[in-house]
Amino acid sequence: MRPTRRPGRCSIFAFFHALSLLVLLVLSSAPTSTLAGLGTAARAVSETSKYHKAHSLGDDYRFDPRDGWQTVNVTDLQYKYRRDHESQLAAHRRAAKGKVKPPHQGESGVGGVLKGVVGALKGLVGIGKSEKVTITWYTGHDLKNPSCWANGRWSPSDSSFVAALTEYGWHEKPKCFSFVELCNTPKKCVFARVVDTCAGCKKNTKHVDLTKAAFGELADFDEGKLKVQYRQATQPEEWYEDLWGPKVKK
Repeated sequence: MRPTRRPGRCSIFAFFHALSLLVLLVLSSAPTSTLAGLGTAARAVSETSKYHKAHSLGDDYRFDPRDGWQTVNVTDLQYKYRRDHESQLAAHRRAAKGKVKPPHQGESGVGGVLKGVVGALKGLVGIGKSEKVTITWYTGHDLKNPSCWANGRWSPSDSSFVAALTEYGWHEKPKCFSFVELCNTPKKCVFARVVDTCAGCKKNTKHVDLTKAAFGELADFDEGKLKVQYRQATQPEEWYEDLWGPKVKK
């Protein structure tokens, strides 16, 4: 009887070589969309992140009214809808916390549109008349039912980049669904979409109430209230509903 033959090293090597060729064949025949899935997801996260991080106008940028800049106050407006039963002590604490700080000015350079910023943010660029505004941040139930939508279709979250503006007395304020650019320094600028009015903002003032994410990119929450540079902005070419809400047809 012929003895049983054990597989040698050559046959084992041949098996694994054939297996590797089979794997390569399967991968090469897979749809491009399948192989690119992970890469696409990573790119999507990267694309979104540039809109919820502060952008820079450059080290030598100087705010110039000719480029559409205005100065506005920003605050942590947790008193957006005042209650009649609020104590005077609480109001005093808010006032003490909300001391207005002057805007930081760039040291040198010439104002203007920066092509690099425009390209990176896909169409978003500051334009229009400049002015000073106060900014605050709001959260909680005040985020619900923004006034720019009549049917309560969408409400922002703390991570959205939207704003509520003074309800009364700010003449020529940005309209619902327009974008604004706000800068605390040339290196700390954000874009936000107007989606609400601020009932707690003082009448006849230029006041921008921001979501926490937008305010937090400009200053520490403990600063509470400060003045920043402001100007209106164009509409983005890309759209992220979680940041700005549903897109509105013109």
